[in-house]
Amino acid sequence: MTAAGVRGAPEVVCAAVGKTFATGAGPLAVLEPRDLTLAPGSVTALVGPSGCGKSTLLRIIAGLERPDPGGSVLIDGDEPLAVRRRGEMAIAFQDASLLPWRTAAGNVALAQRLAGRPADPARVSALLRKVGLAGFERARPAQLSGGMRQRAAIARCLVTEPRLLLLDEPFGAVDELTRRRLNIELPPLWSGTSTTTLLVTHSIPEAVLLADRVLVMSPRPGTILADLPVALDRPRRMQHLHSEEFTRLVERVGALLGVDQYAADEG
Repeated sequence: MTAAGVRGAPEVVCAAVGKTFATGAGPLAVLEPRDLTLAPGSVTALVGPSGCGKSTLLRIIAGLERPDPGGSVLIDGDEPLAVRRRGEMAIAFQDASLLPWRTAAGNVALAQRLAGRPADPARVSALLRKVGLAGFERARPAQLSGGMRQRAAIARCLVTEPRLLLLDEPFGAVDELTRRRLNIELPPLWSGTSTTTLLVTHSIPEAVLLADRVLVMSPRPGTILADLPVALDRPRRMQHLHSEEFTRLVERVGALLGVDQYAADEG
């Protein structure tokens, strides 16, 4: 059984998490100290202006940055580093960061090895089929389009069946049509009760379409201006983009950020 299957999706508890960086010009406050809890099995989106600390908060939850003294992050009672070492956390960034000398299947399989999991070629192949890369298992990154590379990167994240999935602008490097298609096709692979997901995005429609909850952040130093539930049925379909509830939420988030409803799509 996988770790996710044994333990289920975790609760993430951030207590007084803030971040100030030391710079040549003096301290730079990026995040105001804040308590935040991500419910087990939920998908939470962070939206806000550039530089507001969205990615910094994600990196703190991942254990890639430390919060300021007095702040802490616990994932079902464990520190992020312990969760990462067990292979129960996966992170996807805007850059797919595939190793150019490995095939698509090889890049996905590498995640299993790095997590200390036994090789499972059948699972790798099945996951590549699910993300729409059947027939491209032996292709190298240079032979794949940007959208295909991002699909491979998502497969690499999911192959270890992580309990916590952290997505930092995972579709930001692809064109708008591809982005919308990935928004519809890929989330069912990680949505559900076995994984807790945090998504950082500049796109308001993407946040509303993918999340159960949208956290709207202020300019730096970032704090949470609003915590908005998303009451759209799952699985999300293309028709949700035209529903009254979707439009209402997109407009509300846009008003909080001081932009029109689709301006944030430009990143």
